Amino acid sequence: MEQALPVEPAMDKPMGAALDTRALLRLMAWLSPAFPIGGFAWSGGLERAVADGLVKDASDLQEWLSAVLCRGALWNDAVLMAEGWRQADSAKALAEVAELALALAGSAERFNETLSLGKAFVTAAGAWPHPVFERLPQDVPFPVAVGAVASGHGVASAQALAAFLHAAIAQAVSAGIRLSIAGQAEGVAIIAALEAQIDDLSQRAVSSSLDDLGGATVLAEISSLRHETQHSRLFRS
Repeated sequence: MEQALPVEPAMDKPMGAALDTRALLRLMAWLSPAFPIGGFAWSGGLERAVADGLVKDASDLQEWLSAVLCRGALWNDAVLMAEGWRQADSAKALAEVAELALALAGSAERFNETLSLGKAFVTAAGAWPHPVFERLPQDVPFPVAVGAVASGHGVASAQALAAFLHAAIAQAVSAGIRLSIAGQAEGVAIIAALEAQIDDLSQRAVSSSLDDLGGATVLAEISSLRHETQHSRLFRS
């Protein structure tokens, strides 16, 4: 009589508990710069801010990223990601939060960025099969996709959010280096300086709701809009 193959125990979905090793490895892979989603192609309006003289050096870059993180697009992304994490078991709820996230995009480039990254993330993360992919809508923005997939694979919400925000800041710093407003050592120092804010924001986002969406980074939003008409550029946003 054939012996049944051992069944891997299902991962639970802890809100803030420590990650197990496999969940950690998956999170590291998904948010690595090498993960094939094309994040290096976008600057979120930073390129225009540099061209307009709003961000001139490493100090300006740190202040810019701190504002976007705490009061701008990255805060909203964190709230939307947390909601995607909570609604990972409901196709209807995921479709609704995805639709809201796309409606909140403040410019055509921002819309294309979050949608392009979301679709690329779902395609690449499919290397780790899970039923959650069947519940995601076809047009899914990046934070909602990451939140839902992380939830499905048992990655704790707080850790997933922290890793997502850290990756976003690291990518923005990389863009700043490519735009020649900061060196590599300065870039690392910026990431270190924003570490506490990333931790605090991820903890707050865990208990957030969609009522917490909102921002006050007007110059960043204007830069994102103005980038669409920039003649010479390195980035798609």
